[in-house]
Amino acid sequence: MDTVVEKVGDSALMRLSGRFDFNAHRNFREAVDKALSLPEVTSIGVDLAEVTYLDSSALGMLLMLRDKGRAGNRAINLLRAGGSVKQVLEIANFAKLFNIVD
Repeated sequence: MDTVVEKVGDSALMRLSGRFDFNAHRNFREAVDKALSLPEVTSIGVDLAEVTYLDSSALGMLLMLRDKGRAGNRAINLLRAGGSVKQVLEIANFAKLFNIVD
């Protein structure tokens, strides 16, 4: 999985692409740390538009991001999930845990 982190106004945007599974743990963790370290960031958006696969370990990583975001008083938004990725988020009831934006 590839990750790009950029600051957009008072938000950090994490763009993910490829397979989001256990093998992506290191890249995702580094992206989370970078997003959380950006000054004056009040929210973090995770752009899932280019993610082709998402498994249970990816769900766990998103929950870890949610916990870290809460600890830093930052909102976490999941953005542009489609296809099977959106279906996995729906089955896992992530809409109850995250703000999911199409």
